[in-house]
This record gives sequence, structure tokens and C-alpha cells, in this order.
Amino acid sequence: MSDQEREARRGTRAHNPDLDWSQVRETVLMLELAAGQIEAAMRDGDNSVETLTDAFTSLAGYVRGMSSELEALPDEGEIARIKGDLTAQTTQLSAMVQQSIIAFQFYDKLAQRLAHVCHSLSALSGLVVDQSRLYNPFEWVALQEKIRARYSTREEAEMFEAVMNGMPVKEALAQYVAGQHDKGDEDIELF
Repeated sequence: MSDQEREARRGTRAHNPDLDWSQVRETVLMLELAAGQIEAAMRDGDNSVETLTDAFTSLAGYVRGMSSELEALPDEGEIARIKGDLTAQTTQLSAMVQQSIIAFQFYDKLAQRLAHVCHSLSALSGLVVDQSRLYNPFEWVALQEKIRARYSTREEAEMFEAVMNGMPVKEALAQYVAGQHDKGDEDIELF
């Protein structure tokens, strides 16, 4: 069968199996679908976050401008009271903008992790569909190394290692989540 014929026969055949039907092909189809759905969701999220980032960057600029203007106001009489109130409000607004920036950075981290998942699913489906590699343990080790190399945090690598060493995924995930809560915001940089 040519590549073109194979391409035309993609998609599920579980409802009408024939002699060429394969659970491996069905598995690969579902892996590719999952990766595609993640990528589409990330693209949608990226567009929204980009709009929000632009808005918050503008807000931060306006807050700085307001603070500068407020500093120029006199410190006596009724204007001093208004100046104090407005200064307190711009300080709070500035803090809220900083918290929003931190949230955007968490989103960026999430998007990176989901990109890793998409890459891993793609690499896995490439291995599973290739009969010459599927039953070769060295190919599986190479896949695991490829996935391991993409992790950007110590916690992700530790979770991967724990699962590869036999820890149930739910337990490894619980340890990962606990480590993230203990860590807090320490790895977030404000810009």
C-alpha cells in the first residue's frame, strides 16, 4: 500500500474492521487527536493571554504615569488628602497588575508543559505506529530519554523518574503537586 493510500485510509475503522484493522492504528489515532486538541486549546489560550498581556502592559504604563502626576501635586490642604487617596489606589492597582503578571507567567509555564505533552504524545505515536521500532526496547529507552530531556523543572524530572522506577502515576502526581505547593512563587520572575 502506498503512502497516499495509507493517508487516505487514516481515521477509525473500528466500526467496520477489516483484515487490515489494528488496535495500534486506533491508539495512534487517539494519541494524535489528543495532541491536536491540546495544541488547539493552547493556541486559543495564547491569543487571549496575548491580548491580556498587552492590556496589562498598558495599565502598568498608565499607573506609572498617574503616580508621576500625583507626585507633582502639592502636599497641603484638600489636594493633599486627594493626593494621598489616589496614591494609595495607584499603589493597590500596581500590586494587582504585578499579581496579574505572575498569573501570566504561570500560564506560560503551563503552555510549555502542555507543549511537552504534545511532543511526547507525538513521539509515542510515532514509535507505536512503526513496527520496526515498536518491539525494540532500545527504541523505548530512546523515547524515554527524549521525553526526559524536554522537562524544564526539577519536579517534572523527579515525577518522570518516580514513574519510570515503578511509583504509581497518582502517587507521583501527588508528590509533584505537594512540591509545587511547598515551593510557592519562588521560581516566578517579575519583569
